[in-house]
Amino acid sequence: MRIIFMGTPEFAVPTLRALVAAWHEVAAAYTQPPRPAGRGKKLQPSPVQKAAEELGIEVRSPKSLKSAEEQAAFAALGADVAVVAAYGLILPQAVLDAPMHGCLNVHASILPRWRGAAPIHRAIMAGDPVTGVTIMQMEAGLDTGPMLATIRTPIEDKTTGELTEELAELGAKLMVQTLRELDKHVAVTQDDEYATYAPKIDKAEARIDWSLPAQQVVRLIHGLAPSPGAWSEVNGERVKLLRAVAVEGNDTPGQVLDNQLTIACGTGAIRPERLQRAGKPPMGREEFLRGNPVAAGTIVL
Repeated sequence: MRIIFMGTPEFAVPTLRALVAAWHEVAAAYTQPPRPAGRGKKLQPSPVQKAAEELGIEVRSPKSLKSAEEQAAFAALGADVAVVAAYGLILPQAVLDAPMHGCLNVHASILPRWRGAAPIHRAIMAGDPVTGVTIMQMEAGLDTGPMLATIRTPIEDKTTGELTEELAELGAKLMVQTLRELDKHVAVTQDDEYATYAPKIDKAEARIDWSLPAQQVVRLIHGLAPSPGAWSEVNGERVKLLRAVAVEGNDTPGQVLDNQLTIACGTGAIRPERLQRAGKPPMGREEFLRGNPVAAGTIVL
């Protein structure tokens, strides 16, 4: 098929590569414009732009698709279908209608649960046992279109970073399978009664509230790892907690219970397994404590 690909972050790259490997013709890759990043704040191309250029695919990075000129340029590609994976721009109706088979989205949840921008973070933070990927026919609403295919995977103790990598690969395979049998798929309308929404993560959510139950604190830590990272002040220093386990323990919420950095919660306690100081790489708990001993009785904020 002749395909327009639309995506921006690393999550989208496996789908782009899978389409090329399946011998589809990718007419162009649409992605967000380069953004300032790193200490020097130099403009950095998106992961999709880097991958597309490596594959010899034309890259387009308009700031918006609302203009008649951009919509005409999109339609002029004469695509059979557009494949969208975490693109990040709203697609006007003219864009949705331009390809013969419309626009298909790789969405990282089992719709209608977790429509919106942060479905992986929200699924982990909510304690969902299972998540997955839905291939959806896009329409004007926010992730409301009919579903063509789904695949599921257990969440277990995965972080958002780990689950994102897994779902990216599952989504890539599922999209290739869906395109291979596109005429056989029966679109299933979503039941809005069961819809939940996954808004972007607010920075205020990242500070750990130690009055919460231990399991909920662990879910927050895993749901926000690696980015933006759940954090707390330890000995006056802001530290991100990137992985943790719930353990037995009880005291004032936020109090360190032993020399292994076990921290009391509203009920139970957690023990961090991976942490990150500001400006430093992530490290295991033992390595962290060698350079930053935290005495029992310390209160983390």
